[in-house]
Amino acid sequence: MTTASTRDLGLAELAAAITRGDTTSVAATTDALDRAEASRDTLNAFRIVRRERALAEAAAADRRVAAGERAPLLGVPIAIKDDTDIAGEPTAFGCGGEFPAKTEDAEVVRRLRAAGAVIVGKTNTCEIGQWPFTDAESFGYTRNPWNAEHTPGGSSGGSAAAVAAGLVPAALGSDGAGSVRIPASWTNLVGIKPQRGRISTWPLPESFHGLTVHGPLARTVADAALLLDVAAGAHPGDRHTPPALTVSDAVGRDPGRLRIALSLRIPFTATRTALDPEVAAHVRGVADTLRRLGHEVTVADLHYGLLIGASFLPRSMVGIRTELAKLQGAQVDPRTHCNARLGLLLGGPALFAARAVEPLLHRRIGRFFDDYDVVLAPTTATPPPPVTAMKGLGVSATDALITAACPYTWPWNVLGWPSVNVPAGITDAGLPVGAQLMGPACAEPLLVSLAAQLESELRWDRQRPDPWWER
Repeated sequence: MTTASTRDLGLAELAAAITRGDTTSVAATTDALDRAEASRDTLNAFRIVRRERALAEAAAADRRVAAGERAPLLGVPIAIKDDTDIAGEPTAFGCGGEFPAKTEDAEVVRRLRAAGAVIVGKTNTCEIGQWPFTDAESFGYTRNPWNAEHTPGGSSGGSAAAVAAGLVPAALGSDGAGSVRIPASWTNLVGIKPQRGRISTWPLPESFHGLTVHGPLARTVADAALLLDVAAGAHPGDRHTPPALTVSDAVGRDPGRLRIALSLRIPFTATRTALDPEVAAHVRGVADTLRRLGHEVTVADLHYGLLIGASFLPRSMVGIRTELAKLQGAQVDPRTHCNARLGLLLGGPALFAARAVEPLLHRRIGRFFDDYDVVLAPTTATPPPPVTAMKGLGVSATDALITAACPYTWPWNVLGWPSVNVPAGITDAGLPVGAQLMGPACAEPLLVSLAAQLESELRWDRQRPDPWWER
């Protein structure tokens, strides 16, 4: 028997190794726990490390394997973002303070457990998931495995850092304005924002008034698709229940010759934004690869209009207010309090109007897909900023910073449609950047098929950061 390191094996590979008896769940889980704890003062990916409970779950998984049981993730250690309930653990959602342990698993955690996964801990996220950075007074700075002086992104930055550093083979994040895709792009990972309702947000019928969904982060398309498939499914009471589908079987399937629109245009923002030339060059490089693969790639900008922004802001700010109100006694940044107060003003008629325009947006933007199958766009406008970039800024300066860095992802949250970040390359400074493949409703299989085809050419999974956090 050999000891399999989650640094070297992907999600499916580790599951197969445990099933074959090449390693055990206890060995793999211990390895993940040891490195998660050893890197807390350096990488700082985890808010909670569940050593005692995770090892008990791993021992139970090994007994199941020995008894001949089989499950897709039986015995495999993974991580969960700290906005998601795990029985026996608090959900701090990036905030400071002491909070009671949850009594029940979220539906997505229940499904991951049913697939056999061992949850080693809860990963750091910024306060109420508001920013594309992962830091807070309550836990400090989560750092990018590719460069300690830069952010891994957010708000699923802890999950992305844990996967990119090889602490776990895959992790769950959530995406309300790009919070899976942004950190995936800045850490050289695949990140899937699925169709709204594909993965249940229960105990919430919907999250952030339909903006936020759970999504997987992994080094390969196949692993991200596997995690999505085992996490997917509805709970009675969910507000959104799209038709069931699987995506793992799309990996390796020929997507056919697709009509792809390359859209570099930034959606309307209230502050100045510009696309970094290196990011633009890498996204154009992805377009060139798609052309070599036989696809028709045309420069065709997607025009979102002003209504989509008017639909996003009330849902986001009211969601922040709602989530903060659940965390009695939470110690948070003044910017969080300011956004919560704005949520109070934008409730009622503004929120109703924001939801009412969504069918119109679906029809208008959906017409773009009469001519194109997929949109290719940058995931972010810049490479990952310095880890301390938000420090000491006021509300307006913070908004300008995050909008300048990340203006591309949020419209797909308003629409509720799927999008996949794929690694697009490494800058001259050694920082990853990404591109997103965007489709209409229920397009996950097509996007996954195309992403896997790109991976077979670009082989981003072979690129790993130097493990500075272990020194």
